[in-house]
Amino acid sequence: MYPSRFDYVVPESVGEAVSMLAEHGDEAKVLAGGQSLIPLLKLRFASPSVLVDVNRIAELEGMSQQDGYLRIGALVRHKECERSELLKGRYGVLGTAAPQISDPLVRNLGTVCGSVAHADPQGDWGSALLAAGARVVAQGPSGTREIPLAELFVGPFTTTLEPTEILTEVRVPDPGPSAGGAYLKLERKVGDFATAATAVQLELDGGTIKRAGIALTGVGPTNLRAEQAEAALVGAAPGDEAFAEAARLAAEEAQPLADHRGTVEYKRNVVRVFVERGLKAAAASAAAA
Repeated sequence: MYPSRFDYVVPESVGEAVSMLAEHGDEAKVLAGGQSLIPLLKLRFASPSVLVDVNRIAELEGMSQQDGYLRIGALVRHKECERSELLKGRYGVLGTAAPQISDPLVRNLGTVCGSVAHADPQGDWGSALLAAGARVVAQGPSGTREIPLAELFVGPFTTTLEPTEILTEVRVPDPGPSAGGAYLKLERKVGDFATAATAVQLELDGGTIKRAGIALTGVGPTNLRAEQAEAALVGAAPGDEAFAEAARLAAEEAQPLADHRGTVEYKRNVVRVFVERGLKAAAASAAAA
């Protein structure tokens, strides 16, 4: 099926893009990588009257370490993250997620910010960034605002972004040198959505856990934080007993549905096993830093 007719505009600044969105409201869609939007257009699940192509806006490019956070611009592709030296060590939860995003064709064009804005509950970046405590920056007619990622997702494919706002970047707080993370994903074949996946980040302070981030993919209406599991780890010494209990709590917090990929019990068990494995990998990475 072909998309319905639409106008195509190419702004050269964020301000110009916001003006176009304000002019057209719900009838406009932002195009960056297009790996989520174009299939929706072809199936006519979305029929905007205007596409606002932001690929010529230089200020949306680039990934860099800034004062206290890692900035990922709206035009940063998955492939750039996969290859980046920045996403190793303390940002390991992002670095291990990047090569597991869909397939190489999608990674060449798709963007991190586009994936987050799409808000697919089976999206890998949503969980990796939740575990890392990320925030997004949105710009609209009224100015710029920061939104914690946990407050961005409100339901399947639904966010708190206004139709007149553009997501300009993701900001990931610097967890410090004694940090590590991992992303574990079960998929039936390369490029498939996750049967279940888990994102884990640990920040250590001496011999105890200062902060824990645990998020789940494909087992709820949105990417989910396992908040009880996170809280159970804070102040604990990293070790098998603490990790096993946190994994058990995370499995209980998951909200899977039975489908052709597995039963509820099976998916909860995948979450439990993956969280425990991820915590061990994150702790080892943090200790080696």
